[in-house]
Amino acid sequence: MREIIFDTETTGFDPASGDRLVEIGCIELLNRVPTGRTFHAYYNPQRSMPAAAEAVHGLSDAFLKDKPLFSHGVEELLAFLEDSHLVAHNARFDFGFLNHELKLCKLPEVSMERMIDTVAIARQLHPGAKHSLDALCTRYGIDRSHRIKHGALLDAELLAQLYIELTGGRQIGLGLAQEEEKLVVNMELAAEVAVRPVRPARVFAAGAEELERHAAFVATLDKPLWLEEA
Repeated sequence: MREIIFDTETTGFDPASGDRLVEIGCIELLNRVPTGRTFHAYYNPQRSMPAAAEAVHGLSDAFLKDKPLFSHGVEELLAFLEDSHLVAHNARFDFGFLNHELKLCKLPEVSMERMIDTVAIARQLHPGAKHSLDALCTRYGIDRSHRIKHGALLDAELLAQLYIELTGGRQIGLGLAQEEEKLVVNMELAAEVAVRPVRPARVFAAGAEELERHAAFVATLDKPLWLEEA
């Protein structure tokens, strides 16, 4: 099963009021295991960056001014996403901005049926607890010490680790590793048995002296069961 973990950075909170997507980071998973394939891009939002948003992700007007428009890189993004399920933290926010940009490009929006929201999963597993990415990374022991500011690819990498934890991926992986180790051991034993020489069966027969001692012992038994009549 192929899934894409993704995160976005934006100029604000509401695409309907003119906010735009400025960064997207994607991590590919196959059967809950990262493959090493990623997608990462910055986009020129064609508007100024509010100071509050820049304080969160550090992406300034000067940095973004020479970046491509979303419309110029959309085909590459869609080729990476394919038709996979898309996993995000507070996914409606990220889906909202992604679909707004696709709509501006006059392209079909991504179906909400493809959405997997890790906030919703965390709320089911830990009702009443904090469900921010930082809080959940702390709960599951995921190192985020290298995270100074928000970044789409960095947050997607953290979210990939969290998603694996939330869905029991480590336990699944451990089970597969154990089965693989058993298989290797069994193959080694099979190879060892295959090269052993075949020896004829040995015959062990009691001698006359042993038979006499056995008969004397049986004679001391008080009504042995095997001598009773049925």
